[in-house]
Amino acid sequence: MSFGKLYSYPNNPRTTSLLVVAKTNKLDVEFVHEEPAKGVSAEYLKINTLGKVPTFQGADGFVLNECIAIAIYFTAQNEKTTLLGKTKQDYASILRWMSFANSDILSPLGSWFRPLIGRDPYNKKNVEVAQEKALKAIKVLEDHLALNTFVVGERMSLADIFATSIVARGFQFVFDKEFRSKHPNVTRWYDLIANQDTYKDVAGEVKYIDEAVKYTPPKKEPKPAAAPKPKAAPKPQEDDDDEPAPEAPKAKHPLEALGKPTLALDDWKRKYSNADTRTEALPWFWENNKPEEYSLWRVDYKYNDELTLTFMSSNLIGGFFARLEASRKYIFGSMSVYGESNDSVISGAFLIRGQEFQPAFDVAPDWESYSFVKLDPSKTEDKAFIEDAWAWDKPLTVGDKTYQHADGKVFK
Repeated sequence: MSFGKLYSYPNNPRTTSLLVVAKTNKLDVEFVHEEPAKGVSAEYLKINTLGKVPTFQGADGFVLNECIAIAIYFTAQNEKTTLLGKTKQDYASILRWMSFANSDILSPLGSWFRPLIGRDPYNKKNVEVAQEKALKAIKVLEDHLALNTFVVGERMSLADIFATSIVARGFQFVFDKEFRSKHPNVTRWYDLIANQDTYKDVAGEVKYIDEAVKYTPPKKEPKPAAAPKPKAAPKPQEDDDDEPAPEAPKAKHPLEALGKPTLALDDWKRKYSNADTRTEALPWFWENNKPEEYSLWRVDYKYNDELTLTFMSSNLIGGFFARLEASRKYIFGSMSVYGESNDSVISGAFLIRGQEFQPAFDVAPDWESYSFVKLDPSKTEDKAFIEDAWAWDKPLTVGDKTYQHADGKVFK
């Protein structure tokens, strides 16, 4: 008898554990392919309006979203299961580790390997930050497993199956021989869980890599030579009146009047993207900066007391940057969210062509939601602020309160 349908796509790390549990409990679950990146069906949007996966739809019509909830529901179908622990404390700990894997490991891990394999745009700085965050989270698991065979209790639990499916992508793409030698506990645990028969039946045989994948820039296809255009025959003089009126010239950006600078902003953008920020990019910038051509500004969001979840604050920055598109030729900068959900601030530093900020920023309708303060890099505190804002490796102090860096975006 059919238990229901599970909507997702093959090898989704949030879905593998669900299929393993379904197989363990002998649940007849039909797998239905829905892949948000390629567009989901109108029918699917009726049961998940956000169009995310996975979603479970039971044969009785019961609909459940969110991978952890589905995993618990599948596991609980077996009243004699040992996968949910022996005690309430076990159960709470299982939920804790599942949540940790889902939020603290998977997100930075994906941001680390996806650009390397061409699934997301590559930015060296962003990949390095994601790698650092992922390894920091993995160390928590490594230290825990130094004293424990399993994540919770003395036998395999749902937390082990779920977390293994999350870190599997790491072992597939970036957890190479060097990583495994530095993380013996995580490697031992992963090998144990991934080699369970029910897990292998779903995910396949365990394979390890010797070297992490490396980013390979896409090859540029040579443009075919254009065929010579035939010369147009001269038009009779009497046809002049039939010529269409010339198009009105496009309005020029006000900063275009400043002329061509000696420091090409694109040179700095490339250096920032491809070199270590502290050791290479920033020294290059200070050596090549032209204060007579560019100015430096601190930009702060005016309404920090209205910020809620940090990912929403990060999206706010992304929207602001999108609306600055018309000034991309004249701006470089980085803005970050500092703090935590319901207690955060948005701040950043920008390099702008010219000595005034408004011609560069007023292309964005919401520019007045930000305050702008001109910085003088000859002052130690101003130079330090710029470097910290572009390096993302230090907290920000506002008044008497210090906020840790949470997320950031670069406009370049």
